[in-house]
Amino acid sequence: MQSQTGLKTGIRARRFSIGLAFFMALLTIGPSAQAADPLVDTDWITLHLNDNGIRILDLQSVSSYRAGHIPGAVHTRYADWRTTDSKGTPGMLPPKEYLERLIGGLGIDNQTYVVLVPPGYHVGDVAMATRVYWTFKVLGHDKISILNGGMADYIHSPLARLDRNTPMPERKSFTARINREDTPDSGDILKLGKNKTVLVDSRSPGEYDGKIGSNANQRTGTIPGAINLPYDNLVKSGTGKFLDRTRLELIFKEKKIPATEEQVYFCHTGHRASLSWFVSHELLGNQQAKMYDGSMAEWARNPELPMVTGTSTGRQ
Repeated sequence: MQSQTGLKTGIRARRFSIGLAFFMALLTIGPSAQAADPLVDTDWITLHLNDNGIRILDLQSVSSYRAGHIPGAVHTRYADWRTTDSKGTPGMLPPKEYLERLIGGLGIDNQTYVVLVPPGYHVGDVAMATRVYWTFKVLGHDKISILNGGMADYIHSPLARLDRNTPMPERKSFTARINREDTPDSGDILKLGKNKTVLVDSRSPGEYDGKIGSNANQRTGTIPGAINLPYDNLVKSGTGKFLDRTRLELIFKEKKIPATEEQVYFCHTGHRASLSWFVSHELLGNQQAKMYDGSMAEWARNPELPMVTGTSTGRQ
């Protein structure tokens, strides 16, 4: 019969083996099996570059991509992620079937962890990534991150490697699961505005108060009651990096934008607003934040929808 001491020793040994096996299993879990953080940095990229289940999407121009990109990164044109709808509104979310083909052709299925890499030299670059990020989220794909600082930050890393090869990904099957509530239209915005839902205009102050027009054939100004928070206030000046959380929270507090209430972000075509939505929804955790895809390109064309200019804009 085994002694009591020997029995305890055996139990401890088995527990240690089980614990070690569990720890090693955690180390081998690829990022595609884990919840994705909205932002990753250059160190993360260099560490996970060769992990299975990752697809890096490069949003640089074709010429910049060919000059050098992160090894294995697949190029995608920003223009391919937007379309002009049947009403003539530019920059809209393309049809579901089209996006499924586009995404599948990039070697992405519903289990793929996608990392978006913008050029990263200014705030407009960042908005390309946040717009594509928003598209994936609308399609029901949560395994996605953005490289904070983009290629501009990556190339300054001592561990950075650049490649000029053009990988040809194997086509995969991607199935979209669109939630209608994530894509409010002008009718929804009109109702939400009447219900005192917070509306945030991500354009410049000049566009907001009607001094600058985005299109000569459209009315100027903003949606009644909207708060003006220019999207470039949320990124470090002259870079493609977001401000830290503390600073972002302070900016939202100064603008009297609630941390948790339902709110809708808009701009001219849903480009700049996607960055503001990303900050609110993804970085500050407001799951009730939405983006109005049609934005002022749609709203201002309809004379039946209300607009205000100058000092009548309301909250600022």
